[in-house]
Amino acid sequence: MTRKLKIDTGESVFGPYSPGITVKDHIWLSGQVDFSVDGIEAQTHGTLAKVDGLLAAAGSSKTDLVKVTILLADIGFFSTVNEIYSEWLGDSMPPARATYGVADLPGGALIEIVCEAFRGCGGA
Repeated sequence: MTRKLKIDTGESVFGPYSPGITVKDHIWLSGQVDFSVDGIEAQTHGTLAKVDGLLAAAGSSKTDLVKVTILLADIGFFSTVNEIYSEWLGDSMPPARATYGVADLPGGALIEIVCEAFRGCGGA
């Protein structure tokens, strides 16, 4: 029987959820935020670093991403986030993506990133 496995880097979470789950080679990451720093640039870099850490803990990397959803507390951050996100992706094939402006995010975060990946599909 196939079972789901929790992906955990040891960071504390602020709700009843797993930071990430895998079932076979399918990886789902819960919404990641970094409100330990101020400003959209720093929070974007910090949040993407959390994504990297969780993917690595699952034996994967950003090259395996197939879907990313970005939530922004202010849609005016869109171009700044796009620039940082593009640099972070580097030469990897960009995954499907949706970006939404929302009224509020947990803990006063300015950005939240939700991801889905398939281990090994991108040459990780």
